[in-house]
Amino acid sequence: MAKHHFDKLFTLEEANELTGTLEIPIRELQRCTNELRGHLARIFQLDPETKTMQLPKVVERHPEVGPLARRVGELASKIESFGCFLKDVDLGLVDFPWEIEAENVVFLCWQPGEPRIIAWHPVEGGFGQRRPLPGAGKLYLN
Repeated sequence: MAKHHFDKLFTLEEANELTGTLEIPIRELQRCTNELRGHLARIFQLDPETKTMQLPKVVERHPEVGPLARRVGELASKIESFGCFLKDVDLGLVDFPWEIEAENVVFLCWQPGEPRIIAWHPVEGGFGQRRPLPGAGKLYLN
């Protein structure tokens, strides 16, 4: 397995403690993202040329979506400021770098609604490659 460097490695206990802190900003991020998507869909209908533009160009052309777009960015940055990685906004997936054994780093994987972290996956893998932590039933993995 390739070696990776992360600014922070979590213990299972640290990651589990952080999940309670992350639940609210993740839910707000999901709400704001859906609201932004709705605004953008209306803009794309009224101004089809914007469909091919990057978000900053759309905001420049339609500044009314700027505050919401900035809020989405702020929330994503806040979530990642703890040292974890936001992997999927819609599912709320968050990964925490964790040393599973000496010099072998993987990601602890969590999503809102899970009472605690129950799985991990290789850094090169993703949600579909989740493996249960000891004591977590396979029923809860995917």
